[in-house]
Amino acid sequence: MTTDIILASLHHLLILAYAGIFAAEAFLIRPGLGGQNLKLLARLDSTYGGIAAAVIAVGIVRVYFGLKGWEYYVYYWVFWAKMGAFALMGLLSVVPTMRIVQWQKAAGSDPAYRVPDGEVAAARTFVVAEALAFAFVPVLAAMMARGVGY
Repeated sequence: MTTDIILASLHHLLILAYAGIFAAEAFLIRPGLGGQNLKLLARLDSTYGGIAAAVIAVGIVRVYFGLKGWEYYVYYWVFWAKMGAFALMGLLSVVPTMRIVQWQKAAGSDPAYRVPDGEVAAARTFVVAEALAFAFVPVLAAMMARGVGY
């Protein structure tokens, strides 16, 4: 049981960190983006990817070493729906990440660089879609914890 509590706690703390980093990124991707905010956004985006990888790694360990056992997860449609929502978030984050890298390169050659508002708006579209996908994760997690639809 101790292992399960540790893994569950770590998994939840990582998800909270993931949400916080995501919120900070969403806040920074707005018109007038440039300078220090662009540098901060690039660091946050890098951290975001690392935390996402840690969430997945701890989740996999939790499936195999947690109290419920891997069978609970493998045959449970809600688990796969939650994984699908998380995968969708990952796919949606690719475009903003690629844009951030491009913006950083542009800012490297021009310290006064400001991201064009149209590019910010395009990136925000993906961030909003990612937020919508993320909204399903805690709902599905609550369903899993209660065995809904199992």
